[in-house]
Amino acid sequence: MLRSIPRLRPLLWLSVVFALLLAGCHSDARSPLPANSFFEGGTQPTILAAYLPWFGQPGHINVGYSSQDRVVLEKQIDQAKQLGISAFVVNWYGQHHPFEDKAYALMQEVAAEKNFKVAIMYDEDDSDPAGETDDIINDLQYAYDHYISVQATVPRDAYLTMNDRPMIFIFPKGARVDWNRVRQTVNGWQNQPLLIYKDIHPELANVFDGFYAWVNPGKEGWQPDGSNWGQSYLDNFYKTMAANYPNKIAVGAAWPGFNDSKASWSQNRKMDSRCGRTFVDTMRMFRRYYDQQHPLPFLMIETWNDYEEGTAIEHGVDTCK
Repeated sequence: MLRSIPRLRPLLWLSVVFALLLAGCHSDARSPLPANSFFEGGTQPTILAAYLPWFGQPGHINVGYSSQDRVVLEKQIDQAKQLGISAFVVNWYGQHHPFEDKAYALMQEVAAEKNFKVAIMYDEDDSDPAGETDDIINDLQYAYDHYISVQATVPRDAYLTMNDRPMIFIFPKGARVDWNRVRQTVNGWQNQPLLIYKDIHPELANVFDGFYAWVNPGKEGWQPDGSNWGQSYLDNFYKTMAANYPNKIAVGAAWPGFNDSKASWSQNRKMDSRCGRTFVDTMRMFRRYYDQQHPLPFLMIETWNDYEEGTAIEHGVDTCK
């Protein structure tokens, strides 16, 4: 049965958060500012936002809309653009999850009309460990044929690229994937993709083109009171990428907090929003290691609309007021 999201306390709209970043403290400012306006000249990364396309089908909470509603997608893209977000990185499970696949196809179609970008975050199919590598290759080939290649069934110019190479984010699950074989296969595409893997894995550095940070409390682990908001994790991610992988693509992260109590897969994990401070601090963390001479190329807000794990920023950031 679908459950409705609860009524939230008054929210601080993202434009106000970015205004606060300029001011360096909390205030009652209400002047709208785009997401990238607080970055100092020449150093701003491209702002992405992770997006969940599964709402409106059984098994997920009722958030008041369907991910297959064109009008909803149009409004979401318009709102994201107003905030300075350049692309949605859409969770995608492959061709055997038709609801999410249809939602993604519609998202890319609308994005093309709105001069917006989208990319796939491929959630590994680990249902058959013995055939996992083949399943991944088949899914990525499907994505290439339908969304990325010159024969794509939806406008391919909306797909996110860097130096004309499509970006594919990988959300790993299994441990038996032969990524070298996957890499060899996708290198045969006319447009070789940039493969970006979650978290830093030195053993995969020769296979992947970069790594992205994801909501994580770090080695200290989740705290019952939610006090660990991930500072050490982000600090280590940026430090390691800047020092050890300067030639790899680094995708930083920012999040407003975390609480998976509404998810059917809940593990009672929590990060306190600290009345909006968690989002402000995670947005700023990269500055310690990146500057105008060595800019961070991308920063991904995690997430746009994951209400089940409490990371959604679609309706703003909770200020506890």
